[in-house]
Amino acid sequence: MTLQQAQENVDQWIKTIGVRYFSELTNMAILTEEVGELARHMARQYGDQSYKNEDQKAASKDAVADEMADVLWVLICLANQTGVNLTEAFEKNMEKKTKRDADRHQNNPKLH
Repeated sequence: MTLQQAQENVDQWIKTIGVRYFSELTNMAILTEEVGELARHMARQYGDQSYKNEDQKAASKDAVADEMADVLWVLICLANQTGVNLTEAFEKNMEKKTKRDADRHQNNPKLH
């Protein structure tokens, strides 16, 4: 699935099942919440924290993948609401990073 197809799929879902988009500000708050949930799983699965006993069942790669998908979903909602074409935005961002960082990381001794 392309980013454009994902934007179209989310828009269709919102219009047929979700009734309407939440406001942009509400979706921004939801995005922040979802990033926090992803961070929680990352800190416990890849960082130094551990799950509480009652949260052990949530400890899985599937939980991380699901939280990443939640983040992507809300980000796509915001893009649709604000008229952002994510394909174009991502391509421009890649070009910017490629030009800006052409030698930066190769010359960083911390990465070698």
